[in-house]
Amino acid sequence: MAGRVVSSGSPHGRGKAPAGRTGARRTSSGQARLPKYGHGPKPSDAPAVTVPPQGGGRVARSTRSHDPSQRHPSRSASGQFVDARALDSEDIVAKTLAESEGALGLATRPKVVDFKARLKERRRARLRAMALRVAAIVAAAAALAALAWLLFLSPALRLEASQIRVTGANEWVSATDITGIVGEQAGRSLLLLDTASMTERMGAIPGVTKAEVTRRFPHGVDVAITAQRPAAMLKAGDDALTAVDARGRVLNSVRGADTAGVPVIEVKDVDHALKGRSVKTALKVLDALPESMRARITKVTAETQDAVRTELDGGAHTVVWGDASDLKLKQAIVDTILADPKVIGDKHEVDVSAPNRPVLR
Repeated sequence: MAGRVVSSGSPHGRGKAPAGRTGARRTSSGQARLPKYGHGPKPSDAPAVTVPPQGGGRVARSTRSHDPSQRHPSRSASGQFVDARALDSEDIVAKTLAESEGALGLATRPKVVDFKARLKERRRARLRAMALRVAAIVAAAAALAALAWLLFLSPALRLEASQIRVTGANEWVSATDITGIVGEQAGRSLLLLDTASMTERMGAIPGVTKAEVTRRFPHGVDVAITAQRPAAMLKAGDDALTAVDARGRVLNSVRGADTAGVPVIEVKDVDHALKGRSVKTALKVLDALPESMRARITKVTAETQDAVRTELDGGAHTVVWGDASDLKLKQAIVDTILADPKVIGDKHEVDVSAPNRPVLR
């Protein structure tokens, strides 16, 4: 006899289950299986169901857990009905706002971006960066131009002729000549002064041994020169005296000047004498002598380039130098002889034209 499905929780007993509930089905083995779907009570709340098998088999008993606390309300075991109303809900808008919130609680750019607006924003950013670069370049160029104008063209560093100072000039080297050379560049910026050219021109002036130009900001220049003493004075018959250096360059021409300490060479014509070898050789000899001996010279003669003679102490002694060779050795011999009365004795002339064999006369 076929078995029947019996539900202890059904008030209707036999027959079809009431509405809203689903009865158990019989399996091929004769056991009863609980319903999978329906709107009836949850499987965990239903009592155990026994279904007599066909042919008098043993009744199957459900061993499923009935404890509702052991199962998450939004989850179900395999094969059970899942109620969508019991699932955890997620507020997408709130989550997006929470993710786009900054460190200080201020809203930042949301995750969802309008790409067209973003592209326009990037273009504007590039244009701003380019504009800033161009502005920086223009500002730098303007600053350089202003600095160049200030340093080279403005009156701030302009040389003034009244601010030129010359030191070291003497009666043979005129300070006016030095000032004239520097004054040619008056009105220019001190940074643009051609000091090398000025120094070269001043060095070419007879009697100038050395010249040094120093800028004195903001408007002046200091010129320090080392004036060369005249090697000799050329006297051509009258009272006119011409100061010349060791190279035969004319330093200055004066009348009635004090010649103390400066040897005087008597010539017939100054220009003609400066072209001759004899006077040039005499100038070299005189320039090499120390100041102590030059001060004792009262007369110089040079008939030829190998016969330079000097008179000392008003003619008390005469020194024959010959040419301009071995001047240091000749000078040492003359100093030794004149310093020892036993050697010079009553002689008045010392001939050192041949320094290895000096002759006393």
